[in-house]
Amino acid sequence: MYEVGINHVEDSLEHPPSSAAAECQESIDTVRKEGQSGQTQQERRKRKLPSKFPLLNISRNLVLAYQSLGVVYGDLSTSPLYVYRSIFDGKLQDYQTPEAIFGSFSLIFWTITLIPLLKYVFIVLCADDNGEGGSFALYSLLCRHAKFSLLPNQQAADEELSAYRYGYSGQSTSCLQLKRFLEKHKKSRTVLLIIVLLGACMVIGDGVLTPAMSVISSMSGIKAAAEHLSHDGVLFLSCIILVGLFALQHSGTHRVGFLFAPIVIIWLISIMVIGLYNTVVWNPKVVAALSPYYIVKFFRETGKDGWISLGGVLLSVAGTEAMYADLGHFSAFSMRITFAFVVYPCLVIQYMGQAAFLSKNIDSLPNNFYSSIPDRVYWPVFVIATLAAIVGSQSIITATFSIVKQCNALGCFPRVKIVHTSKHKGQIYVPEINWILMILTLVVAIGFQDTTLIGNAYGLACMTVMFITTFLMTLVIIFVWQRNIVLATSFLLFFWFIEGFYLSSAVIKAPQGGWVSLLFSLVLLAIMLVWHYGTRKKYKYDLHNKVPLKWLLGLGPSLGIVRVPGIGLIYSELVTGVPPIFSHFVTNLPAFHNVLVFVCVKSVPVPHVSSDERFLIGRVGPRPYRMYRCIVRYGYKDAQQDDGNFEDLLIQSLAEFIQMEAVEPQLSSSESPSLDGRMAVISMRILHSSSPLIISDEDFVTCSSIQSSKSQTLQSLRSSYEDENPEVRRRRVRFNLPENPGIDPEVRDELLDLVQAKEAGVAYIMGHSYVKARRSSSFWKKLAVDVGYTFLRKNCRGTAVALNIPHISLIEVGMIYHV
Repeated sequence: MYEVGINHVEDSLEHPPSSAAAECQESIDTVRKEGQSGQTQQERRKRKLPSKFPLLNISRNLVLAYQSLGVVYGDLSTSPLYVYRSIFDGKLQDYQTPEAIFGSFSLIFWTITLIPLLKYVFIVLCADDNGEGGSFALYSLLCRHAKFSLLPNQQAADEELSAYRYGYSGQSTSCLQLKRFLEKHKKSRTVLLIIVLLGACMVIGDGVLTPAMSVISSMSGIKAAAEHLSHDGVLFLSCIILVGLFALQHSGTHRVGFLFAPIVIIWLISIMVIGLYNTVVWNPKVVAALSPYYIVKFFRETGKDGWISLGGVLLSVAGTEAMYADLGHFSAFSMRITFAFVVYPCLVIQYMGQAAFLSKNIDSLPNNFYSSIPDRVYWPVFVIATLAAIVGSQSIITATFSIVKQCNALGCFPRVKIVHTSKHKGQIYVPEINWILMILTLVVAIGFQDTTLIGNAYGLACMTVMFITTFLMTLVIIFVWQRNIVLATSFLLFFWFIEGFYLSSAVIKAPQGGWVSLLFSLVLLAIMLVWHYGTRKKYKYDLHNKVPLKWLLGLGPSLGIVRVPGIGLIYSELVTGVPPIFSHFVTNLPAFHNVLVFVCVKSVPVPHVSSDERFLIGRVGPRPYRMYRCIVRYGYKDAQQDDGNFEDLLIQSLAEFIQMEAVEPQLSSSESPSLDGRMAVISMRILHSSSPLIISDEDFVTCSSIQSSKSQTLQSLRSSYEDENPEVRRRRVRFNLPENPGIDPEVRDELLDLVQAKEAGVAYIMGHSYVKARRSSSFWKKLAVDVGYTFLRKNCRGTAVALNIPHISLIEVGMIYHV
């Protein structure tokens, strides 16, 4: 690797661009090949078909419904292990009466009915983003239907993506003033992003608390049956199970789902049968508690202490948010039928049975679930409960991986390794996050050793996420669904009224364990905001210090330097203009490749970008300069993986663009006032069917793209790598020009230069940046940039590693950014 070290101090800018919108106005008009738009409409209709006619795809939905039991609903289904104990722990110990138990069951029933069933199953699951769910899906929908996004390098061309206008289209005629206010004021958009990130942090905090809560609750049964077993012994067994749970995550969601689904099914059937048995045997009158009248009686009897106990009631719906966050792993229809026809009735019957048993056995409240199990089936149910508790942690762990991936794609989380464990796009595994979660979960389990304290933190995190989801959902109803503001306000007030009671009760218990979720969330939020702030400052520096194209083109086709054989791929976050690293490189080493390609790999606010719409290709300057631009677009849930053919696809895309430009003169940059040519979407389907180059391939052993380089030094490096890694095999692709006498001579010369440059080798040029705050900056800015951002940047995965750039072909240009 060759590194050029350069210290650069930012010059003062009197008139910087107000936003990234100034960049977008420079160049982008997307040109599609004929017939592509019609095909996009056809694909969009196909994507909407299953949601409108689910019976046509019933077999797939049934399979997904089966899998969802093992991944999504484990947490919800294991809540009977600890809910009643949590309700009557603390100040309600003086109200342990049959009437209070009936009232608590009525609260549980209506809570499950109103929040998971009514709010999530029937309303929130409708707000999917191309099949994806979670707070970031709602935020993505809002950013596409109103200008709320803070992503720096967005373009008008992104709005032409087939997934961009998913669902509803058109302009809303209501609440235009609210929309304009949010779009105009950057602070309001920043507050919206902070709210979204806070919800994401709370879900990640759940990923720490849920496993500890579920496993310790399930293991309490063995202590009740085996009195000789000490509390430390139970805790040790719980820790072993937790380690095994996280060690299993690398297998992937699809394998875990098929493995865990039978456990959850058996568990749900077991608790339903036990609930029916207890209802019939102990107290059938508990059915009357389905009436909300018993809620009024409960609060009339318990008063303020009953309000504080709501922190235990909300644990009955803990895990509901994971149902929406994991939507991308399954489908809305499969999750609806699973919850409405399987999970919901089983839970209601189980809670009813426990209430019937406890009304006649008040002393059994400290061990509410296991005491209600008939002696004959105690140990089988204990084994199933332990397994189900392990499954119960799976939903939130899976949701945590998804949220970290989304935060990373939107520039709000340091780069981490993302492993896609299945062909299904949403099923991922994040090793670093998995092991951090395991360590923190063990710390919580060993530190608290009490499910009541963990439950207080757990409930606060869950209800905060639900509260934020209600707010975001209201904005979606207004700006995306374009419904009347009265309807949206009614939705907000109704659910905020309910959730506000639970949230206030949970906040009261912050000193009794709830502070843990607040601490986790605030630390994570600080990390996300610092990373986002540093990333935006770095981008703005590049944007304000772009190399003027007029000055560059004034140097002539040789650019005033030596042009050597090969292709130079210059990576930058800019979608227009020439990045400053290029001028720094040629200043220190006045030589560059015959063919230059400015590459920008960026994320767009859609979950997935079709391979046919991924590449945007354009020209920079006149034809003799042999300078191009390639923008590679990914959705926030796409896998940015290099399967070894990026260079080949790039060459084919450039060749297709060169041929398109000869046929469609409007692509030429000669008429463009910005000298940065217009760009075209290059479809992968077109490349495979009608490539302008003859392609031949063969297998060989190599490590990078320099296998054909004529440099003796690079050849020796390649030979030494082959000796150390004899098993590495890749596919070599050779390009040749077809014998076509009708081709334009200039086009043929340009294609020939491209092919020859590819044969000479490809080099990757990236900036190795050091971001520092100016001396005149405030203390907080220096702390965020010089300490926080620098620490995160040094300890996360490098850009070259994240983009799978071969190390031996990498040239890094050192720069210091004074922001």
